[in-house]
Amino acid sequence: MKKNTKLIILISIVVLFLTVLICSCIGAANISIGDSFKIIINKILGLEKNLVDMKSSTITIIWKVRFPRILVSLIVGGALSIAGVTYQGLLKNPMADPYVIGVSSGAAFGAAIGIASHITFKFFGLSIITILAFSCAVGVMFLVYSISRIGKKVPITTLLLSGIAVGNFLTAFTSLIMIFAGDDLSKIYFWTMGSFSGKGWSQLVTILPYVLIGFAILFYYSKDLNLILLGEETASNLGVNVEKVKLILLVTSTIVTAFVVSISGIIGFVGLIIPHITRMIIGPDHKKLFPLSFIFGAILMVICDTLARSVFSQEIPVGLVTAILGGPFFVYLLRSKKRELF
Repeated sequence: MKKNTKLIILISIVVLFLTVLICSCIGAANISIGDSFKIIINKILGLEKNLVDMKSSTITIIWKVRFPRILVSLIVGGALSIAGVTYQGLLKNPMADPYVIGVSSGAAFGAAIGIASHITFKFFGLSIITILAFSCAVGVMFLVYSISRIGKKVPITTLLLSGIAVGNFLTAFTSLIMIFAGDDLSKIYFWTMGSFSGKGWSQLVTILPYVLIGFAILFYYSKDLNLILLGEETASNLGVNVEKVKLILLVTSTIVTAFVVSISGIIGFVGLIIPHITRMIIGPDHKKLFPLSFIFGAILMVICDTLARSVFSQEIPVGLVTAILGGPFFVYLLRSKKRELF
């Protein structure tokens, strides 16, 4: 990496840290930045004896409510961003996002079934809603891949069209469930707009390993993805097993997306606009795009979730905030730098 790229990443990490710290202080209970920092650092280091002079309620609010929720939103934002980078590069489509092949429709369909069924079954701490949302999202990916496959190859156009067709099909069934959902309608709607309400350490522990492993795999194949952007024939001539790499990238990014969506619900715009913003800043090299996109996505999601839970007297879906903030900003970027997208 060039020195300026390393500096940008370093500055971004500092901004992310400050964002987490500041957002942990915002909420109904007024807690200072100093107290928040003291609680987080001493809890992480296991020095709880340094917190004896603080109210137990303050410690609980920061360590058991706000901080873990912020970390979950951080991981989800980063995961959706790197998935967006992968899809836009793999499909060579600037409008691609983590939900382009029907993952969101599959997750929404599974979640709607889980909510409407009123089943309280849990597996390793995961609710039936989370399990069904993840299973259906991954199932849709494999279904779309199977439909699109022609021999040993998967044409990009066929993949996109299959994803749109399957996604619309499942969206119709989700809407049908919502029509007959009765009192559960608001729950399904709220889930489809995304929320981190009630999310804590257990959800963080659930998604963190998969996101880290997924990031490592995507970053490992970043060079191959760069070559595929030059053309599949060119990449093949340079020694890249194009179909194998496409499958690995597709499966990895979809599973990462499915895991975080099953926890947070469907949150739009992050996986679409963050890759564009990052690409405008440092260019198309995926070795740089992946880490910086993760950080930018994390920052945006933490800010949006903080606004969702603190601006109004009643918490609103975080997906509404990402759309309200992301839409106008994305239009501005397109108008000011529309020739620098790729």
